[in-house]
Amino acid sequence: MMPIRDENPSRSTPYVTYALIIVNVAVFAYELMLALQGSLEEFLYTYGMIPALVSRGEALHTLLTSMFLHGGVLHLAGNMLYLYIFGDNVEDAMGHRRYLLFYILCGLAASGLQIAINPASTLPNVGASGAIAGVLGAYFITYPFARVHTLVFFGYFIRWVSLPAVVLLGFWFVFQLFAGTATLETMKLGYGGVAYFAHVGGFVAGMVLVGLFRRR
Repeated sequence: MMPIRDENPSRSTPYVTYALIIVNVAVFAYELMLALQGSLEEFLYTYGMIPALVSRGEALHTLLTSMFLHGGVLHLAGNMLYLYIFGDNVEDAMGHRRYLLFYILCGLAASGLQIAINPASTLPNVGASGAIAGVLGAYFITYPFARVHTLVFFGYFIRWVSLPAVVLLGFWFVFQLFAGTATLETMKLGYGGVAYFAHVGGFVAGMVLVGLFRRR
């Protein structure tokens, strides 16, 4: 399932959400330039979050910098689509500064769970997925019955449906949980892939923290 838009207009301009999208796109453009120069791998190992280092108290800055790196165009596009659709309403509910702090804390929580699951990994973790998962968790709690226009894929058939956010985001979370569990053995063997537990950690953090950050 791929969300396209929601029926939930916000009352204020989501400046922080727009700024986050711009920064992520700009950083990815810089990554493309480094790729052309052959120095992207060094950049990712310097600013991507490597669990083995962070678990030893090293390279702690990467807990923040890794949130703005992406591994490919589809990775970036998917993350920015979710942030664009759901971020404006969560920012509206919290206010700009609270929302930015909330976003960063969810990203840190996401990295924390990923490190706890696989602390010996020497592969860099990159992406805004964990922080954006926190935004999804906040939306799940705050606007559970907001309608979200979604493309649903049935093999070769595609259907456009309108789903309550609680159904779409609930399905998304369950998928992340089961997919993460299925990759536990491959993670132990040192293989890379999607950091599903970062998504789980961010989503749960978003559900927990939204009550503290949402304006009364």
